[in-house]
Amino acid sequence: MTDMVLLGDEAVALGAVHAGVTAAYAYPGTPSTEILEYLVRYRQKHGGPHAAWCANEKTAYEEALGVSFAGRRAMTSMKHVGLNVAADPFMNSAIVSINGGLVVVVADDPGMHSSQNEQDTRYYADFARIVCLEPANQQEAYDMTREAFNVSERFEIPVLIRLVTRLAHSRAAVHVRDARPQNPVRKPPVASSWILLPANARRQWHDLLGRQPRFVEWSESGEFNHLRLNEERRDLGVITTGIARNYYVESLDELGYQPSHLHIGAYPVPVELVRRLLGHVSRVLVLEEGYPFVERMLRGIVAATIEVLGKESGAVPPDGELTPDIVRRAMGLRERRGQEIPGLSLPNRPPQLCTGCPHADSFDAIKQAIAGFESAVVTSDIGCYTLGALPPYSAVESCVCMGASVGMAKGASEAGLKPALAMIGDSTFLHSGVAPLMDAVAANTDMTLLILDNETTAMTGGQPTILPPSRIEKLVLGLGVDPAHCHVITAHHRDTEENRDLIRKEVEYPGLSVIIAVRECIETLKTKKRG
Repeated sequence: MTDMVLLGDEAVALGAVHAGVTAAYAYPGTPSTEILEYLVRYRQKHGGPHAAWCANEKTAYEEALGVSFAGRRAMTSMKHVGLNVAADPFMNSAIVSINGGLVVVVADDPGMHSSQNEQDTRYYADFARIVCLEPANQQEAYDMTREAFNVSERFEIPVLIRLVTRLAHSRAAVHVRDARPQNPVRKPPVASSWILLPANARRQWHDLLGRQPRFVEWSESGEFNHLRLNEERRDLGVITTGIARNYYVESLDELGYQPSHLHIGAYPVPVELVRRLLGHVSRVLVLEEGYPFVERMLRGIVAATIEVLGKESGAVPPDGELTPDIVRRAMGLRERRGQEIPGLSLPNRPPQLCTGCPHADSFDAIKQAIAGFESAVVTSDIGCYTLGALPPYSAVESCVCMGASVGMAKGASEAGLKPALAMIGDSTFLHSGVAPLMDAVAANTDMTLLILDNETTAMTGGQPTILPPSRIEKLVLGLGVDPAHCHVITAHHRDTEENRDLIRKEVEYPGLSVIIAVRECIETLKTKKRG
């Protein structure tokens, strides 16, 4: 038993180790990446538990399900949009009888620091009718992870842990406890509980619905939800969730008194605790990171005479991260103004590609190849090359979700935009680009796919791509792409003219072509040389 300084992500990872996890799986995505990175390093040092990067979040979830099926504890981690990819196994796993504890850690990104949206994962947990835990600090991240495995096995459901960026990427001292041994291998006692034929699924869905009161009872009486009533004041009550509690506590000294306060760290929402609070106050302020999840639920609980303040009332901004200043304003405290320094103007620093990045050379070749075409379109994807949308490149026109570039180029071509080019990275292609390429092969769509292979998952820190570069060409050819229109080139400025001419030739070909531009990420190359 000792104290360790850990990121929120690392506290989750170590909590899983000490809870006796057998295996952990993930696909890298900020702000969740450091969870599996910590476990990979831990495995290298200690020989276990098993920790592996996967092709995408769906495969990671299904591999974790296999570990749970075998009676052992498993964890899968991802960012919020990654749960969209894993939604199919996630939703269905709620109605199998979880055998070994299964914990799903999802890191949301309020404020969209590195994401396409700021969706709130609590809605997924509610949709699936399972338990969700939301830590307020690194200690709770560790403690809740340990407890999540117990809850999963107690209720035979997956348990979701929701993190947010500020918690995932900040450090604090964490008191850690002795590790629990791993579970022995044991198949599910009732084999049919994992076979979701309609007859079984109907029975198990009915059973899950019947267990909801047990989940609420656990939430009401558990250690992660706290209600404190101020018997001397009945005007204002405050509900906090997750890290919003930290900002609220910061403001209490200046407020001069402690309002009646309910903190929610475990879901389902503890309805009776909410009712006790609402029965004591005339108005309630809801402070939560993300969507107005709890605030909306109050509408079905609160009496018409009680005023509800939050994101929907305008007391708290409806988007972006919570901050101490936002919480102060919502509580009626004066604004804390920063010091102004006349004449000091800080320049804006937009994100940019690293000096020497091979993607820059690919952008140059692409722009030259499609110059003169009036209706050309270049669809892009999630990765470093998304920065091709910004000056000085201004080379791409879309970025929606993992793998969308391929399907969008197919659709754009079939709608009449020619030439249609799709740009995707090697890791993203293996994550979500293979299936839409099969659609394009089947239709022999008039489009060109450019796979920018820098031999790593660069944007999230240089994690290994699930397959080596040498296999991507074989995979593409194996899908049925015409070998005469499948090329491997080197993404280097000395080859720009040659690459331009090849791209031009292929975009003029009235069918499907694939070009794989290969050159190692400059940053991973530097790391290799230093190591």
